[in-house]
Amino acid sequence: MRNLVKYAGIGLLVLGLAACDQKKDDAANDNGASASQSAQTVTLMDGKLSFALPPGMSDKSGKLGSQSTNMHVYADESGARAIIVIAGDPTNEGLDVLSQRMEQQQRNRDPQLQVVSNKAVTLGGEPAQQLDTVISANNQTSWSSVVLAKVDGKLMTMQITLPGQNQQQAQSDAETVVKSIKLK
Repeated sequence: MRNLVKYAGIGLLVLGLAACDQKKDDAANDNGASASQSAQTVTLMDGKLSFALPPGMSDKSGKLGSQSTNMHVYADESGARAIIVIAGDPTNEGLDVLSQRMEQQQRNRDPQLQVVSNKAVTLGGEPAQQLDTVISANNQTSWSSVVLAKVDGKLMTMQITLPGQNQQQAQSDAETVVKSIKLK
């Protein structure tokens, strides 16, 4: 669990810095014009996890993650939109307990964290936990959806981070990715 929190913290730091670089995300400003592009399906964990990668995002794992850490990073060119997937260690703890702990650790790091929801969800018939938050720093706002699930007894963590200027759109885009998740 300590490694998971460390990787999630690193991921939040990378995404926070990318969100605060004062660059405008042209893809976010096209008001859905790129939505007509088709999403690419990503398959990880020996085929036991798949999800739809939104248009404009690509695999950045060679730059920010690695196979040896079981961390996969997908982002747009600006880094403002990102999905981080971590295949963690086996755990016997409940997903709700892990999610509550993650929420508390995020609150400890960011007192201005706004928790939108922390709820149990079902992904392809498998139980999961979804933590949705809004993070604000340096006049930049980011939407974050973290999904926790177990794949072969191992903890899988997926963090979806999107620019949060239009919170409704960010929430909808994140939910589209979450709904595309298939667990086997």
